[in-house]
Amino acid sequence: MLLIKQLGGSLEEQIAGLLHDVSHTAFSHVIDFVLDNKAEDYHEEIFMNVIMNSEIPIILKKYNYDYEHLLFNTWNLLEQPAPDLCADRVDYTLRDMYTYGQASLEEIQLFLNDIIVHQGKMCLQSFERAEWFVKTYYQEVLDFFMDPLNIYAYDKLAQTLKLALDKKIITLTDFLKEDHELIELMKSSNDRQVQSLLKQLHPNVKVRVDQTEFDIHQKNKTRLIDPLLYHENQLIRASELLENVREMNVAAKEKFQQGVFVKIL
Repeated sequence: MLLIKQLGGSLEEQIAGLLHDVSHTAFSHVIDFVLDNKAEDYHEEIFMNVIMNSEIPIILKKYNYDYEHLLFNTWNLLEQPAPDLCADRVDYTLRDMYTYGQASLEEIQLFLNDIIVHQGKMCLQSFERAEWFVKTYYQEVLDFFMDPLNIYAYDKLAQTLKLALDKKIITLTDFLKEDHELIELMKSSNDRQVQSLLKQLHPNVKVRVDQTEFDIHQKNKTRLIDPLLYHENQLIRASELLENVREMNVAAKEKFQQGVFVKIL
């Protein structure tokens, strides 16, 4: 919302940005692995239902906003298909990378100051900032999302939730609860299989990448980034101007296609 505001987006688009992720479930994208949803978009599938069963339409109507237009419209700054920049993609990358200590406030501010909107699209002006964001984005979606310990956690938690779902210990509606509430529902069951899987989720797990003797092979949704650069009065993909960006994209695509092979030690 604040990024859209900074870039001159309308109040309606700011509100859409504020509400954009309200339908994310407990443990976020883990549910996509529970349901074997390759597109990793379950939160988008239930978005309308979550909104309609909340007070949000009433609140928006009170302030004379057409909630259907506001929430189900296509907003250019808020969301764009990969590999473009958009407020959603920029937001989670900067927020997460700052939290993980991989991006400083100074670097983030330099990047934000470099963004402009041209022909309705978010783009960058500086080669340096473009390279920095591509590198930072891949630290998020490759180095963190596909870290072997994270792969283990996703796999084991998804297994546990799927089993609890199959045994009717939890329901799909329960995924709209908080993380800890869902865990407590499973902990309070007397099911031995569920309890056994829960015990495998602890902070002392040791894993390594091993393509020969692996216990888990997981492929994540392909997430590529190739920002538009405003260069010599036209929009050009960063990869067309910067060799580093081109190489990072080739490497990223290869890793997404290969997936991660994890050996539990």
